[in-house]
Amino acid sequence: MASTSTSAICLYSHPMVLSSSTSSSSSSSQSPNLTFYSDSQISHRARPRNLRSQVLGGSWWGYCTLLPTSVSVSSIRHYRFRTLVTVAASRADGVPRRPVSGRRVFKQSQGQGPLSPVPVREIASFVVPASLFFAVTFVLWRLVEKILLPKSSRSSSIENKSSSPGVKWSFAPGTNLLAGLTAKIDRESKQKLNEFAKEIRSFGSVDMSGRNFGDEGLFFLAESLAYNQNAEEVSFAANGITAAGLKAFDGVLQSNIVLKTLDLSGNPIGDEGAKCLCDILIDNAGIQKLQLNSADLGDEGAKAIAEMLKKNSSLRIVELNNNMIDYSGFTSLGGALLENNTIRNIHLNGNYGGALGVASLAKGLEANKSLRELHLHGNSIGDEGVRVLMSGLSSHKGKLTLLDLGNNEISSRGAFHVAEYVKKTKSLLWLNLYMNDIGDEGAEKIADALKENRSITTIDLGGNNIHAKGVSKIAGVLKDNTVITTLELGYNPIGPEGAKALSEVLKFHGKIKTLKLGWCQIGAKGAEFIADTLKYNTTISTLDLRANGLRDEGAVCLARSMKVVNEALASLDLGFNEIRDEGAFAIAQALKANEDVAVTSLNLASNFLTKFGQSALTDARDHVYEMSEKEVNIFF
Repeated sequence: MASTSTSAICLYSHPMVLSSSTSSSSSSSQSPNLTFYSDSQISHRARPRNLRSQVLGGSWWGYCTLLPTSVSVSSIRHYRFRTLVTVAASRADGVPRRPVSGRRVFKQSQGQGPLSPVPVREIASFVVPASLFFAVTFVLWRLVEKILLPKSSRSSSIENKSSSPGVKWSFAPGTNLLAGLTAKIDRESKQKLNEFAKEIRSFGSVDMSGRNFGDEGLFFLAESLAYNQNAEEVSFAANGITAAGLKAFDGVLQSNIVLKTLDLSGNPIGDEGAKCLCDILIDNAGIQKLQLNSADLGDEGAKAIAEMLKKNSSLRIVELNNNMIDYSGFTSLGGALLENNTIRNIHLNGNYGGALGVASLAKGLEANKSLRELHLHGNSIGDEGVRVLMSGLSSHKGKLTLLDLGNNEISSRGAFHVAEYVKKTKSLLWLNLYMNDIGDEGAEKIADALKENRSITTIDLGGNNIHAKGVSKIAGVLKDNTVITTLELGYNPIGPEGAKALSEVLKFHGKIKTLKLGWCQIGAKGAEFIADTLKYNTTISTLDLRANGLRDEGAVCLARSMKVVNEALASLDLGFNEIRDEGAFAIAQALKANEDVAVTSLNLASNFLTKFGQSALTDARDHVYEMSEKEVNIFF
């Protein structure tokens, strides 16, 4: 019987390879004789003529497998085979010698031609290691399936399990450190928080906004805040703090007597967070400014703040901008103003008060004596809401200094009620009607009120669809009114005629220091009127002429005026005016010609300047510095 060894066989064209060993002991040390069997029905052309190419060829090698070679020859005698017997050459004395030419003897059936000779040792040296290689590979593969894969699945489940716990401390905006990470990262996180804690203990004003350290980070910092003896202003804005995190302040704010300003804006604390914070602040005697802008507050949160204000006597400023406070919340805050006599500023911009909400707030204002600033920008108050509000402010026993009614859908009818209040007030310093629609008729009513008012220093009428007619009325007030120092008329289509009306008055009248005429469509002709005013005016220090289509013609006109000694104009904004190099050259020459020029800021951004115009302006800036050591900041 044949020995039970293994060998690599090829299934390409279904050949069989049988290994037979001699019984003599002398032949055991030699290479075994190999017998190759092939199906005789396969044509001679279909087989490779070179056995070496079969053994080494890439296409043949891909079909190899492992099979036992102890096969009985008698069991396959009924097949028609071609037999190959390889015999080693020997010398005449019978001693085997090393084959050189690879001589072979073939037995053939059906008279087919002999195959090409192949050395026995070369085949054996290749087949046997290949067999061992595939045996090892097969065993390893089974090990992978039975051993490694189950471990992999278990580790995956462990990872999923470990990532489920809560969030740890994180400092890069938009990222979180999960509980399953390494101890090194955890140490680094705590180290960073320790640095923040040192800031709280070392500086008077600490800004930690946008660090995203979350609730657990706030708990970590609470201890330092409790024993703080330096920081008066701390900002925790935009840190992913929720209602749960605000519990960290429990006990902290009671022992801290130094902290005056607490900013929690941009954190999704919601109504529950507001309730938790207000419970803590009821008895607090240190915090004077509380900022909860964009904090997802609704009516319930506003009610909690209102109840806190009824008992807290230290808060002076409360900012609740850009939340979702509706009529009910405004009503609660109005009730709080009836009892609170320490609040100075209340900010409710960007909420949903409406006419009814503001009406409820106005009732609380009637009895309040402490309020100084009321910010109601963007609450859709409308004309009716303004009427009720102005009635409440007229009965207000305190001294309101700032009133912001911008972007509230107020028309000329609402402007009438504002004008009536302006006539009566003696404390109001700042009035904002920005982005409403009072038109020329409303501007005329405001102008009539300003003739009687001697307290307002800053008035903002921008974006109100005011034309040259309305501006002429406003300009007429400035002849006698020397109190107004800041006039904002931007985003009104006043045109060149409106610029002319203002220029004629401002040449020798008024005390305007800041004049804003951006986006007013005055063109080059209007710039000529403004330039003529600058030759004589001695008060205007800030002039905004952005986006008026001045082009080079308007820039040249302004440059001529800048050559004249002007000790007032310090800031000139000419952005978005389609100015090219010609206008830039003219302004550069004006700066060089007037060494006593007072301009320290010149904005020419968003124009059509090339590198030549920019170089000219840069040289002019350097020349002014060399001659007078005055720095002119030029923005391209």
